[in-house]
Amino acid sequence: MHVVMIFLDGVGMGEPDPSVNPLFSARLPVMRRLMGGMPSLHDRNLESSGGVVLPLDATLGVPGLPQSGTGQASLLAGINGPRRAGHHFGPHPPSSLHAAIERKNIFRRVMETGKSACFANAFPQGFFDYAAVHPRRLSMTTLSCRMSGLALMREQDLRDGRGVSADLTGEGWKKMGSPAIPVVSPQESGRCLAGLAARHHFTLFEYWKTDFAGHSRNMAESAAVLECLDAMLEGLMDGEGAAHRLLVLSSDHGNIEDLSVKTHTRNPVPLLLHGRHHRAAAARVLAHSRPGLHHVAPVIVEMLAGG
Repeated sequence: MHVVMIFLDGVGMGEPDPSVNPLFSARLPVMRRLMGGMPSLHDRNLESSGGVVLPLDATLGVPGLPQSGTGQASLLAGINGPRRAGHHFGPHPPSSLHAAIERKNIFRRVMETGKSACFANAFPQGFFDYAAVHPRRLSMTTLSCRMSGLALMREQDLRDGRGVSADLTGEGWKKMGSPAIPVVSPQESGRCLAGLAARHHFTLFEYWKTDFAGHSRNMAESAAVLECLDAMLEGLMDGEGAAHRLLVLSSDHGNIEDLSVKTHTRNPVPLLLHGRHHRAAAARVLAHSRPGLHHVAPVIVEMLAGG
């Protein structure tokens, strides 16, 4: 069994209003097919021929607006980040959570079961220069890799087809001083991600452009970011290894689903489980009376350990 997890920053369930919610104005045929529609505050539980969508609580019983640092710690380490920290915090995890993240991050826990793990995003040299100076201010994903001894992908990995660009096309690398990085289609990035997932038991890809687009409150930009993601999913589903793969797609907090506000939202976030053993995974999540962000990582580890 193989699990590929796509972490979307800032995507919640909102009103099904295309004037404020780009999830209902953008052309997203693949997401609609995988999800059996588009989840909203009025249609939170969906089912398709191969998957299910469940709502996850992103507030986790803590007042205030959910933030990336504690939300991602919850999603990717299986801990109630804001409860442990005492408040919602972002953009990076607070230092008070570092010890728990080091022990419980999903990369470490997967590898402790004897299975292989991969973080698909490739990073420019500028990131490594920054990380050397600010090692405590890393995002949840990069901090988890460093703490678990998992090497991050670099520019050469992207050139060789072993990594995926965070923007899914490679266009952004020119602005970062790497004009030689080839521009590819999102579908090609999806097929690359499928190849990585076929060679590892657990593969994570992070797509942060959704949160940036949500903060912009620009409908055209937000729709374009989502349509790029949809095209990547097309390539992923057409790529190798689909029969042996469980796709897990979720987020850390709401944002892009409501462009009428500039801030994050308190809305639930969707959890898509699609493919191999998706019903068993859904049953484990639903065993909790109020499924939240912190219930996802333990289920993934349990599914891999048993498979």
